[in-house]
Amino acid sequence: MGEAPTVSTFDSSPLVAPAHRRLGAIAGHLRDSPPPPRLPADRRRRSTSSVEMAAASGFDGPSSFESIAMAPEDAILGVTVAYNKDTSPLKLNLGVGAYRTEEGKPLVLNVVRQAEQLLVNDRFYGVSSRVKEYLPITGLAAFNKLSAKLILGSDSPAIQEGRVATVQCLSGTGSLRVGGEFLAKHYHQRTIYIPLPTWGNHPKVFNMAGLSVKTYRYYDASTRGLDFQGLLEDLDAAPAGSIVLLHACAHNPTGVDPLPAQWEEIRKLIRAKGLLPFFDSAYQATQILPDILTKHYCLQGFASGSLDEDARSVRMFVADGGECLIAQSYAKNMGLYGERVGALSIVVKSNAVAVKVESQLKLVIRPMYSNPPIHGASIVATVLGNSEMYNQWTVELKAMADRIISMRQKLFDALRERGTPGDWSHIIKQIGMFTFTGLNSEQVVFMTREYHIYMTSDGRISMAGLSSRTVPHLADAIHAAVTKSAL
Repeated sequence: MGEAPTVSTFDSSPLVAPAHRRLGAIAGHLRDSPPPPRLPADRRRRSTSSVEMAAASGFDGPSSFESIAMAPEDAILGVTVAYNKDTSPLKLNLGVGAYRTEEGKPLVLNVVRQAEQLLVNDRFYGVSSRVKEYLPITGLAAFNKLSAKLILGSDSPAIQEGRVATVQCLSGTGSLRVGGEFLAKHYHQRTIYIPLPTWGNHPKVFNMAGLSVKTYRYYDASTRGLDFQGLLEDLDAAPAGSIVLLHACAHNPTGVDPLPAQWEEIRKLIRAKGLLPFFDSAYQATQILPDILTKHYCLQGFASGSLDEDARSVRMFVADGGECLIAQSYAKNMGLYGERVGALSIVVKSNAVAVKVESQLKLVIRPMYSNPPIHGASIVATVLGNSEMYNQWTVELKAMADRIISMRQKLFDALRERGTPGDWSHIIKQIGMFTFTGLNSEQVVFMTREYHIYMTSDGRISMAGLSSRTVPHLADAIHAAVTKSAL
């Protein structure tokens, strides 16, 4: 007999003793079992050889992905990559559209901080913020309901009649992608017309979604304004039923929007041709109009800067009873860039169709990302669902927009003071977060190399990234680039 096994002081525990007995039984079974049969020598050699071959080919050989080409940096986000590598104290990033304070710092809205505190205190619709369960595929119900009201209006007949299918998505990009894939699967036309120029990610998103991308004229470089006639001609020539991407407000990258009367002409043409409008609403309430334009717009019934007015183009199309898609983002207007909060709404002609549309949107979302995150949507729903917080949000929005307007004026004045060649009035006429400067790619390269100023190669700059301190540096760089080109 062997020595008695060493027993822990805690083995007498009623929870430990049965486990000890089970382990002893297993050990006895293994001790009494016969050894496995020994393979013949030739089979052992073959087995060893195959293992050695696998090791040589799988671990010591080249990577299966050796031939993959290095991808270029994203045209917009790559600007920040280059900026981060620059060690100059003068460097200035005007590439990515993210709001900065006068001190050049990122801003978290006070109302967002308050909403997060309410969530921490478990005061959001009676749901504990400590609960981290999966959301439904369509997202947070309160968020969806409030997002539809924000873009369509609380008194929208489409909402009252249940003709809107809304799903929470991953910011504006995710909303566009889900909408694109839905259309590729369920709409009879697979071609989408996007404005020229447009946000650089639009063609990539829709191509990956399975749609064919074509363009329609939008920007007139000679006037630095809207090519309205070209826009109408191209949409009129589009095949019936084609999808048309429209920027709801504050067109990116140009900052040039149609006037209200022009929007009405666009609406009539789209409906007459049976085209399907797909709105990208990334800047609702961020486009306070400069004083130079306010009177002109207000004379036509277009007030400036409110959440409702920035949704006017969308509501014009919904009011006529036709169908449309709307992608919303809360990155810019609530500063929730990293939370990736957005919504896709599809307005149809009956509640029965809306129910079916939602069911199919679930089938698009489920294999893509299963369901959306809860935190950012809870913040938005808290702000939109509380009248006091909603009003505070609009005040903070106006403060941000007013600062952007002041940067436009300061840059325009600085260029005029320097006698910079050319007409720069488009800087104070364009609206929204961006200015389409008219600088060419060579001038952009010059400004980056000599002045450490970073922007996209098409000359788009984010006015939200400027401050009173950095405006003179930018004006010097533009002046130098333009005068150098004129030599």
